[in-house]
Amino acid sequence: MSSHTTPGRGTTDLSLIDCDVHQMWADPGEVVQHLPAHWQGRGIDVPTNPWPSPVGLMRDDANAAGGPAGSDPDLMLEQHIEPYDVEYVVLNATGMLTLGVTPNEDYAAALASAQNDWLVERWLERDDCFKGGLVVPPQAPRRAADEIDRLGDHPDIVQVQMSSVGRTPYGRREHWPIYEAAARHDLPVALHIGPEGMGTSPPHTPAGYPSSYFERHALTSTSLMGQLTSMLLEGVFEEFDLDLVLTEGGFSWLPYLRWRLDKDWRGLREQTPWLERPPSEYITDHVRVTTQPLPEPDDPDHLRQMFDMVDARETVMFASDYPHWDADDPRLAFPSLPGDLERRIFRENAAELYGL
Repeated sequence: MSSHTTPGRGTTDLSLIDCDVHQMWADPGEVVQHLPAHWQGRGIDVPTNPWPSPVGLMRDDANAAGGPAGSDPDLMLEQHIEPYDVEYVVLNATGMLTLGVTPNEDYAAALASAQNDWLVERWLERDDCFKGGLVVPPQAPRRAADEIDRLGDHPDIVQVQMSSVGRTPYGRREHWPIYEAAARHDLPVALHIGPEGMGTSPPHTPAGYPSSYFERHALTSTSLMGQLTSMLLEGVFEEFDLDLVLTEGGFSWLPYLRWRLDKDWRGLREQTPWLERPPSEYITDHVRVTTQPLPEPDDPDHLRQMFDMVDARETVMFASDYPHWDADDPRLAFPSLPGDLERRIFRENAAELYGL
């Protein structure tokens, strides 16, 4: 295992942990070779996005030697990690975000294992800065738990990664074997947006299917609101010593949800007798959100106020979303913040959660 050198960020002395970076295979065969023989003929066959972006999804300059963006560890080091002096990146697989809405449970479970073997071989053994999200199939909870038991103790696996939507809300008891296994290995569960409206998932929003990438892009975080509410009210955080990471859905929606849940809990808590505290307290203790896409109000003070509303010193973690076209530059995207808050968001909250 090697270590990269860090020349310093140049314009700031912040220390960074980037909680959402996307790696990709240069060729599907890199992953397919890890599938059982009877699945190899199917290749990588997961639902795809029917709402294409008019400007593409990835940076044009992140393609090395004609491969997909994010497929070259050396280019990622050169282009993102070393210039920004990033200490660790958490890798969330670009090509597997829709694995959780794939209809065939056996294939989804086999593909998750193949992806995770490739992740370890191609990325985690390449450099100490790479930390991985273990992909599991939420549509097959027992198989997902088996996968967590198989690789959950790898020293560079730092979270369990699931699609942000599934056939049923994630608080339902059928999903609890996943949380039991994640807690057993002291791993947080991360939900990453992307598969909304695809495969076996419900429509993209409660209003139905969007018409354009623009409409879809603006409303993706609604799935995270639904999953968080389900897991919290069904008692997941009372039953398990578990943390939840909500990735690439922003956080400007979180103040409303905290206030609404607390208000309703005062009048309706007889329906959730297992909740012993106001829901907002569970959120502060067990839920972490990543910054990208960072809200950009006209008045920067409104963003600072938003950080206060969500207890950002405990709950918010920096994410760039490299190599997406709308990735956030840590030197430019944020307004000036108090030093202690800046350190919590850019490094310390993630270091505590992931044990880094």
